[in-house]
Amino acid sequence: MRNREVQVGVFATVALVLLYFGFNFLKGIDFFSNSTKYYVIYDNVDNLAVSNPVQVSGFAVGRVSNIKILPDKNHSVLVEIDIASDIKLGDSTKAILDSELLGGKYIILSIGEVKTPLKARDTIKAELAKGMFDVLTETAEPVASNVQTTLRKFNSVMDVLMRDSQRLDSIFKKLQSTPDILNRTLSNANSKIDLLANNFNDVATNLNASMTQLKPTLKNFEVLSDSLKRMEINKTLAKTQQTLSSLNETLSKLKKGDNTVSKLLTEDSLYVNLNKLLVRMDSLVAHLNNYPKHFTSPLGKSHKKILRDRRREEEKKKAAQPKK
Repeated sequence: MRNREVQVGVFATVALVLLYFGFNFLKGIDFFSNSTKYYVIYDNVDNLAVSNPVQVSGFAVGRVSNIKILPDKNHSVLVEIDIASDIKLGDSTKAILDSELLGGKYIILSIGEVKTPLKARDTIKAELAKGMFDVLTETAEPVASNVQTTLRKFNSVMDVLMRDSQRLDSIFKKLQSTPDILNRTLSNANSKIDLLANNFNDVATNLNASMTQLKPTLKNFEVLSDSLKRMEINKTLAKTQQTLSSLNETLSKLKKGDNTVSKLLTEDSLYVNLNKLLVRMDSLVAHLNNYPKHFTSPLGKSHKKILRDRRREEEKKKAAQPKK
């Protein structure tokens, strides 16, 4: 009997131990692996429970080992996590509390650059992930602001349209009175046009009467102008005849040859003398160009000296000519 009781006790003890280890193993506790404890302080854990996973890049590297409220720190929540010892955390690491689609909670470690490594039981920076409601809120804020600005612009446009409609009403009211004004203006213009037409008729009749009276006067002017033209033509013809007769007398005198002009026209002695004079003047100018000293000396030179200078010049020219 005692052997059976001992066997039953040992079996029960082993079953309880296996049940404990199996239950903890199912919760993620690995009794044969080394882990490091860290702490995270959240204002609100939002139904985070013990044994919820801790992930790095979507891979489970630990679990939540304990959760404790801190009454001295505005009832913040202290979360203890066990992380695999081969995961090195630094002062820039953040513990982000996130949730699954079905409501499960877990912690994501954003390690970042490890400049100063954290020691065991150090506190990690806490951060809350943005939920669906937060994303929708952030997305809706610019839309709402755009809608508000659009509504403001629409209100301003409506105000402008209201003012324009009021102006149009006033314009239409003024236009209603315009046809009456036009009718009055046209009636006044018609009456004035009738007066002008009557005045034009009177002026036309007066002009016709004046023209009938002026017709005999105009005929008299025509007769007078014709007579004046005839008188002027007769005078001109008489003067022309006198001029022609005097010209004939002058030509007849020139033909007779008993005067100086006729001699100039008929005899060539004047032409011959003038030609000789021009030849002498030409020789004088040539002598002046060749022998200017004969004329520039104070008293001039004698005829002998001039002949002597000419002989010298001729001798120089002969000496300068090349000998054959």
